[in-house]
Amino acid sequence: MDNNQLFMVRLDTTVQAYDQYTAEDAAVWKTLFERQMTLLPQVASPAYLDGIAAIGFNAHEIPNFKTINARLEALTGWGVVAATGIVDPVDFFPLLADRKFPVVTTLRTMAQLDFVAAPDLFHDALGHLPLLSNQVFCDFFECIGRLGVQYLHHAEAVAKLGCLYWNAVEFGLIQPKGGALKIYGAGILSSYGEIQSALSDQSVYLPFDAHQILNASYNDSHIQDQYFIIESFEQLYQAMDTVEAILAEVAA
Repeated sequence: MDNNQLFMVRLDTTVQAYDQYTAEDAAVWKTLFERQMTLLPQVASPAYLDGIAAIGFNAHEIPNFKTINARLEALTGWGVVAATGIVDPVDFFPLLADRKFPVVTTLRTMAQLDFVAAPDLFHDALGHLPLLSNQVFCDFFECIGRLGVQYLHHAEAVAKLGCLYWNAVEFGLIQPKGGALKIYGAGILSSYGEIQSALSDQSVYLPFDAHQILNASYNDSHIQDQYFIIESFEQLYQAMDTVEAILAEVAA
């Protein structure tokens, strides 16, 4: 995948058509949610698990954007907007800068439970939204949007933000000093196979370093085998000063 494609999502001009979800959609959400929840309490970061509870995700209700927006607005001032598939950088970065996250409204089918190539509601909602209840993570996320807007027309800078997004947002791990290694990356937490792989002895773990992560390659065609570890979300947010300096040098 080209780094810029990470940010390609078509925005929907309508709101979530909640009453149009089918019995199969409900069954898909229930099946996937229950399967993930057999693993998540043991492997996910406490902040992420707190977010699931704060938003109110459960197996019996497909996420409703109106409810989510009311809860996130009260917690961090963030919200979601409907998308139809894989948001152009021109739309994506301004959304993050405005504290909005695009969520695909459609769900995979029962035949696609284990893998779907494009983002869907399960990945976007269960993977990304719980951490939008955490203020420090939200401040970091907003910084990505702000820098994306600033360097929108500089391909190399956008590519480096793509590396940051992939390795820190989609596939990040967290281990506080003296604490256990946990998962916070959306791409891992929404995938049964990725969870098992990320915490296996087959994985390579690297300490978070802004210079290294902005140049780290990635491949979306298979399960990851290399992960960056942060000590806290404060570390991510504080690293954005370094990220900004790197991008300014690249764009000079």
